[in-house]
Amino acid sequence: MEAIWKEHYPQGVAKDINPDQYSSLIELIEESIEKYGDKTAYIHMGVEMTFKQIGEYSANFAAFLQNETNLKQGDRIAIQMPNMMQYPIALFGAIRAGLVVVNTNPLYTVREMEHQFTDADVKAVVVLANFADSVEKVLPHTNIETVIVTEIGDMMGMFRRSLTNFVVKRVKKMVPSYSLPKAIPFRYVLAKGRKYTFTPVKVKSSDNAFIQYTGGTTGVAKGAELTHRNVIANAEQIKEWMKPLAREGQEVVLTPLPMYHIFSLTVNTFIFFAYGCSNVLITNPRDLPALIKEMATYKITIMTGVNTLFNGLANHPDINTVDFTRLKIAVAGAASVQSAVAKKWKEVTGNSLVEGFGLTECSPVVSCNPVIGGVQIGTIGMPLPSTEIKLIDDEGNEIEGFNNAGELCVKGPQVMKGYWKKPNETLNCLDSEGWLKTGDVAILQEDGFLKIVDRKKDMILVSGFNVYPNEVEDIIGMYPKVMEVAAIGIENEKSGEAVKVFIIKKDDSLTEEEIKKYCKENMTAYKVPKYYEFREELPKSNVGKILRRVLKDAEKMAKA
Repeated sequence: MEAIWKEHYPQGVAKDINPDQYSSLIELIEESIEKYGDKTAYIHMGVEMTFKQIGEYSANFAAFLQNETNLKQGDRIAIQMPNMMQYPIALFGAIRAGLVVVNTNPLYTVREMEHQFTDADVKAVVVLANFADSVEKVLPHTNIETVIVTEIGDMMGMFRRSLTNFVVKRVKKMVPSYSLPKAIPFRYVLAKGRKYTFTPVKVKSSDNAFIQYTGGTTGVAKGAELTHRNVIANAEQIKEWMKPLAREGQEVVLTPLPMYHIFSLTVNTFIFFAYGCSNVLITNPRDLPALIKEMATYKITIMTGVNTLFNGLANHPDINTVDFTRLKIAVAGAASVQSAVAKKWKEVTGNSLVEGFGLTECSPVVSCNPVIGGVQIGTIGMPLPSTEIKLIDDEGNEIEGFNNAGELCVKGPQVMKGYWKKPNETLNCLDSEGWLKTGDVAILQEDGFLKIVDRKKDMILVSGFNVYPNEVEDIIGMYPKVMEVAAIGIENEKSGEAVKVFIIKKDDSLTEEEIKKYCKENMTAYKVPKYYEFREELPKSNVGKILRRVLKDAEKMAKA
């Protein structure tokens, strides 16, 4: 395999990086603050903040934690908020204080929060007031001693802050009633912390920086232990990969995916901070008209997203108001990119979607299409620098040759230490030599590009034949009257399993007979869906990934 990549690797990209470029994420953060100073680091709801200001606020936050709480170096702190200015301040402050961050989805149920907070033994939480009612319910069942509450307008000027917080709370009724008598206001934390001198801490590169929880779609959510070195390595790998196009200190980045998600955490939060980029934070990416206005206002040069977001943008009537002449890189991750979406995006923007592949356990990026020349839609590109891959069969034997499907395994400095407090789960996927089983079925093409066939658990077995949902979705997604599609396998007496698809129409005239005819013309018989269901929407994660498991569970319940 190595010989293939030596021949086809992107020009200008080194095959190896130095994962020990920084001793810790603290050094990376503080070097960027010093290096870029008065340059704009973050933009949110019209408020701009420089690298120097982020440095000062995060130091104040860290100083408060050191002097006004019982938190010790290595303790876990949860951060539970969407994209807003307070997130990087709290994140960098916690890291600089030597704490381990547990990123928490603000939309988690009380049950999900309790599992995560107790499993990680979280001692403190920073939460947006909109979600504080859930913290109130879960607090008695945890070891959390410190609760810090912020409001949306907290980093705005006094008049706008008061108005924004009043409207959010009193007019829009977006803040449910809660009672947390010992909660500390975020602004008080910053003000109080300013009175102390922040004491720098030393951490080892092998120390945990994050306990980053997986989605838990295959059972109880597990916390991946990501060390400082893991995240630094992945940051350096992606910086090297983007080197042919990205210019240090010159890029304006759109961040619509939540920074608590591993993709946006590493790529947008750390890499682009280290690159000296101006990062435009989007709190609600589902509000496409507002998102498009931000894109038009700030002349975006780099953006990240998922298939559903790019699909929605490319088909939105307001997208023509955006000038895409400065857009250099549009990276899609977290879910497979459908060919129809990539084609539409190219038509609208003139820019190719660059699809990558990763998973939480790899901090997260494993491979990516080249950012300049040679983008192959439907593939995940080639392994990042200093990343090894191999394909194995069900018995664990390495698969040789090309176009032979096998489970993708990864080895590299970005691979996690293991699952928090779950040694058996760790042994099931991570061997003694550092090879991580991803659970994804892939093939290696003769040109060195990798292609994900599908998740092993999502594969549909029809009369002994393997059917991969991605392929079915990709073909149906090409049909001009289809907006979105999801495919699952359901039980069938004759064939064991049969394919069922859930479709959102782009054109109301679309009928089942019409789409079935199209499928029969474009798929082998056993791949053609047997069942069709039209819907107004599909279940998605908070980053826009279609949740097939939710659809499968609903089907099982309906038959029970």
